[in-house]
Amino acid sequence: MSRRHRPGGAHVLVMAKEPLPGRVKTRLCPPYSPAEAAAVAEAALADTLDAVAACGAARKVLALDGAPGPWLPPGFDVIPQRGADFNQRLAHAWSDAGGAGIQIGMDTPQVTASALDRLLQALDARPAPEPAVLGYARDGGWWVIGWRRADPRAVFTGIPMSTAGTGLAQENRLLGLGFRLHRADPLLDIDTIDDLQAVARRFPHLRTAGLAATITLQDAVA
Repeated sequence: MSRRHRPGGAHVLVMAKEPLPGRVKTRLCPPYSPAEAAAVAEAALADTLDAVAACGAARKVLALDGAPGPWLPPGFDVIPQRGADFNQRLAHAWSDAGGAGIQIGMDTPQVTASALDRLLQALDARPAPEPAVLGYARDGGWWVIGWRRADPRAVFTGIPMSTAGTGLAQENRLLGLGFRLHRADPLLDIDTIDDLQAVARRFPHLRTAGLAATITLQDAVA
């Protein structure tokens, strides 16, 4: 388990929704029911937060749309999401968290504490220009972003979200702002049943994988 403390007090910021039926993982329905999809979302969020809790970030911050639940480990600062769209919510979350760090969502439960530590370490590099971190998701979006110093509004305003070109648009924005980009390994985020099954097969130790297997077994029995 990673326990290294990162220089400069860098944080890991998690953007998440409270896992309520009908509000999360709706692309899993069908074949899952809204309640089953919410259970998958809760498991994915719990796996993600466990990885963050085990990493060496000086601060762990959860920007939450909704209310905390039993899936929240100790040691997190919880801040409310605010803004009219996701771009604004991202910018406000970064401003409210303050300082340097990296940010992820709740759709990549396979992320590890050691991977997060490596990305935090990439922000410690001192040669100019300023470093930034970006990791593509397999669907063309991104799963992680980070920097040491930036105006969050300049980073996110006008970026088309939830498209196959989101990752490239975000990369071009960071490069246009003068950052030296560190590219994280791409990850598959869980949006569809195929994504869930692929992650469950490769990472069977996760809560998310165990829950997916249980739901599939129940459906087969039914």
